[in-house]
Amino acid sequence: MSLVIRNLQRVIPIRRVPLRKKIEIVRSILGVQKFDLAIICVDNKNIQHLNRIYREKNVPTDVLSFPFYENLKAGEFPQPAFPDDYNLGDIFLGVEFIFHQCKEDEDYNDILTVTATHGLCHLLGFTHSTEAEWQKMHQKEKLVLDELNLRAGTRLQPLSRGLF
Repeated sequence: MSLVIRNLQRVIPIRRVPLRKKIEIVRSILGVQKFDLAIICVDNKNIQHLNRIYREKNVPTDVLSFPFYENLKAGEFPQPAFPDDYNLGDIFLGVEFIFHQCKEDEDYNDILTVTATHGLCHLLGFTHSTEAEWQKMHQKEKLVLDELNLRAGTRLQPLSRGLF
């Protein structure tokens, strides 16, 4: 199904084509290419607003995921009852926040892919509220990114800073 990437900010340039290509590979690796997915790129002001409303944290962040299926267990596949239910949900990327968090040796576009992959894992029920959950999520992200690295010739690593 479709992958929609919307850029609703003008602070940081977005290269949608490489992001789309890599996320399509990630969807294939995860076996969820039949599901709709939206990635929305926003600035600090908008990601902070969403974070305040939905997580009661009045600070900008890198990614917020809004799953279509809210009660999936980690790694479970959605079981759509109707054609319109082939939807994973929405991932909001705080691209301004991500850009400013990048280290000198990190490629911003690579970090966008890693962050979107992290958000996609959240849509599939993975969380990092406990160390055990974080370990499971980190392991899944590493498996997915290792396969992406093989297919796309990249060297991406999972997010690991301050997640647990």
